[in-house]
Amino acid sequence: MEKDKHKHYLRKDTMRITSKGQVTIPAWIREEMGLLPHTEVRFEVEGDAVRLKKEKHQHRRGQELIARMRGRATAKLSTDEILALTRGEK
Repeated sequence: MEKDKHKHYLRKDTMRITSKGQVTIPAWIREEMGLLPHTEVRFEVEGDAVRLKKEKHQHRRGQELIARMRGRATAKLSTDEILALTRGEK
């Protein structure tokens, strides 16, 4: 094991990229870094190295969809009118 400037031991693992471009993150890395299913990660490329970082601010898919749709409504309906439509009222 190598020692870095932060006095942590560097552990290394070699994995193979699948034909779909996927790679398995070893369990010890997922556990140590808190990478749970659906955790968002960011890729950073520096020279010939790729760094994977856990995204600090997790975005939910629903939040992203709402953000993209915000301000796109074409019908000028009040909240009461929208609720009446969803309830089947006239």
